[in-house]
Amino acid sequence: MEDAINTLVSQFKTYAGKDGSSSTLSKEEFHSLVISQLPNFVKNTSDPAAIDQLMGSLDENNDGELTFLEFWQLIGKLAGKQGGFSQ
Repeated sequence: MEDAINTLVSQFKTYAGKDGSSSTLSKEEFHSLVISQLPNFVKNTSDPAAIDQLMGSLDENNDGELTFLEFWQLIGKLAGKQGGFSQ
């Protein structure tokens, strides 16, 4: 599990650092990460409205960017669904 955590943190930082702040994902960075790293887990990645809706559901403080903790919500939901833990 340690390798998985290290990979998640590393990938977040890689994508977050592309357009400025390495501690948050912009909409473009988030979209790029989802397309590249989660193509089989996130549906409708080619639909900008779907990405906006997904990001909006994660962006708790509505600042237009995702912190790692906000992003982590998505990972938890996807892992829960993949493991059959979602309701």
